[in-house]
Amino acid sequence: MRSFGGAMMGFFHFNLNKRRPCANICFWIFLVLLLQNNRGTLSVSNYLVGLGSYDITGPAADVNMMGYANTEQIASGVHFRLRARTFIVAEPRGNRVVFVNLDACMASQLVTIKVLERLKARYGNLYTENNVAISGIHTHAGPGGYLQYVVYIVTSLGFVRQSFDVIVDGIEKSIIQAHESLRPGSIFVNKGELLDAGVNRSPSAYLNNPAAERGKYKYDVDKEMTLLKFVDDEWGPVGSFNWFATHGTSMSRTNSLISGDNKGAAARFMEDWFEENGGGQAYSDSLQVDGVPRRVSNIIQNLHENYDELLELAASFQSTPGRPATRFLSVARRVRNPLRQADKPGFVSAFCQTNCGDVSPNVLGAFCTDTGQPCDFNHSTCGGKNELCYGRGPGYPDEFESTRIIGDRQFRKAVDLFNKATEQLKGKIDYRHTYLDFSKLNVTLPKQGGGSEVVKTCPAAMGFAFAAGTTDGPGAFDFKQGDDQGNPFWRLVRNVLKTPDEVQRDCHHPKPILLDTGEMTKPYDWAPSILPIQILRIGQLVILSVPGEFTTMAGRRLRDALKTALISGGSKEFKNVHVVIAGLTNTYSQYVTTFEEYQVQRYEGASTLFGPHTLSAYIQEFKKLATALVTSSTIESGLQPPDLLDQQISLLPPVVMDATPPGVKFGDLYFDVPMNSTFKRGGMVNVTFWSACPRNDLMTEGTFALVEILHGKDSWVPAYDDDDFCLRFKWSRPAKLSPRSYATIEWRIPESAAPGVYRIRHFGASKSLFGSISHFTGTSSAFVVA
Repeated sequence: MRSFGGAMMGFFHFNLNKRRPCANICFWIFLVLLLQNNRGTLSVSNYLVGLGSYDITGPAADVNMMGYANTEQIASGVHFRLRARTFIVAEPRGNRVVFVNLDACMASQLVTIKVLERLKARYGNLYTENNVAISGIHTHAGPGGYLQYVVYIVTSLGFVRQSFDVIVDGIEKSIIQAHESLRPGSIFVNKGELLDAGVNRSPSAYLNNPAAERGKYKYDVDKEMTLLKFVDDEWGPVGSFNWFATHGTSMSRTNSLISGDNKGAAARFMEDWFEENGGGQAYSDSLQVDGVPRRVSNIIQNLHENYDELLELAASFQSTPGRPATRFLSVARRVRNPLRQADKPGFVSAFCQTNCGDVSPNVLGAFCTDTGQPCDFNHSTCGGKNELCYGRGPGYPDEFESTRIIGDRQFRKAVDLFNKATEQLKGKIDYRHTYLDFSKLNVTLPKQGGGSEVVKTCPAAMGFAFAAGTTDGPGAFDFKQGDDQGNPFWRLVRNVLKTPDEVQRDCHHPKPILLDTGEMTKPYDWAPSILPIQILRIGQLVILSVPGEFTTMAGRRLRDALKTALISGGSKEFKNVHVVIAGLTNTYSQYVTTFEEYQVQRYEGASTLFGPHTLSAYIQEFKKLATALVTSSTIESGLQPPDLLDQQISLLPPVVMDATPPGVKFGDLYFDVPMNSTFKRGGMVNVTFWSACPRNDLMTEGTFALVEILHGKDSWVPAYDDDDFCLRFKWSRPAKLSPRSYATIEWRIPESAAPGVYRIRHFGASKSLFGSISHFTGTSSAFVVA
């Protein structure tokens, strides 16, 4: 069929000689109308939109994981890779904002400082502390050592430069990608309830909030997901970011594989879903039967219907000895290779964190491991001890399955909201930011019966119940949640480090202080005091960047207060405002509870660093930012946080050298698949290679593990890599200080895998005694998936 424009031009050409004056007039009228119509279409694109994504996986060996503070939780492989995902929204000739979502436990003040320094060197004052937000998803399965305060890096043996550098580099590169991809586009917002992805892990504290306040809400955790859909004028949908509250603790404190947990998994699922289906189908029509979409599920057609032919082909491909390789080979063979995208922007999907402080993904509840009975309601103990009380995820006892299920539930809700998003964001891009010393803020509170009083926040301190942990990751010894007394023995231990004075004890009451971190400065600061707060505005969406974990009710109070402040400012622009909290953003300062929850001293209250009035301080100061936003006035930047990079201490030993037994090369098979093997979908294949320490090369934007499928008679095509949920790269040593090591690759064959001939490859890098790095690869024998 000819286009409408082509048909009209044919009409004018046909009639031109007969009625030239009239034709000219009609042509110009038509052209004006056409341009006006095009202008109407282009006016939909009120912003410039850019997205970026980059690998931040970090060292997959020897480094303590950040989140559970468990000294025995040391990284030893990859479940799937971590990424920094960024969106930039800009007015064509005005303001812009940057939001970075990290597959990391939290943001780091030092990381933020160094990223901003790099952005200033590259872009001048285009991107600053005012309009850049860096937020963590709160996975507890990423390498630690990248924060600057002592209390957050003590279990990682201090600062880990490799962890720090890969995150800084990845954030910078993701922002560069987003900046360079800025194009006219539109943003749509949608909201909806997700009921089965989070439960309250401290319900006794929540119940201490006023009954009237609790009565306003149907649930004791927030069930609402808020999603942004980014649409490019030329390419259509190019990404989505959403905020939903649930902890990144589907993976337990015993897991040693790097993982983005449930939110990282959801992001993988949605990006693969879109790339596979072009975003044009509803999820019910396009999800794979095992719930995990595949980006590369239809590369290979089933050319071999004859089973005997498959076996014969597989038998002709035996394992190959380890051999030298280039680092580029690991990148080039990666399934999600950017080279496959050509000039089309890749779809970026981020599942961001919000007020998750008391929200657990272990939705079956908390049970005693010895009796199977529910834990004590008030203290989460079993027979008076906390060590046996664990929350159970929906895949219990398989934590990987729990991670998949909670990720899948978030993914499916996001797809539903994405497909139905129609409310377009329109209006100004704006932002406000300031630094505050939370150790000594004056907070004005209304008094019952009228008038007001001034209270203060306190220098940071952690209570006894902090050491009890949570049902997601219990602590040790005789600590328990809900302890507002403490005990003499642990006070003696505490006093060896720092004895809090009476003023500090009174300020934190009823919290019994276990660690007086805000007043501990040797060898450098143990805890933060100067914190950033920030508001980003994109039309009728307002993002509140908070440097900690707000509980459910604390987040509700902050959102409601800010929504009221924005609307009461008199501006019609905020009449239908959407307010979301971006938790764990720009730096980290642990928890924020309500005043009433603080009195109970569950884990979250004991981890509220700045005393019982911390939430009131946040609300007071955020209102000031909101007023400045509404009135278009400026606000003081405040004190700058310290840059402690030069003071960092690292006790993590370096990799000295790697070795193999005599006659064995790096990449040789230690354990191969059996000859003439056939595996069913749903089964598992595993092979083990002689390997070297993954810290030698992080394989950033590459892969340690690869599953290839045979195409034709001799062409091997990448099918699954270490960024796939179904493939696990496990690294180990035969003894703790041994220079020898193994890489075991486990492939749980998805139900969606195509029948055919497969093989498994390993990529790595070894270090010689003299410090040189050599890359290698090894390949298993082929096998059949039927």
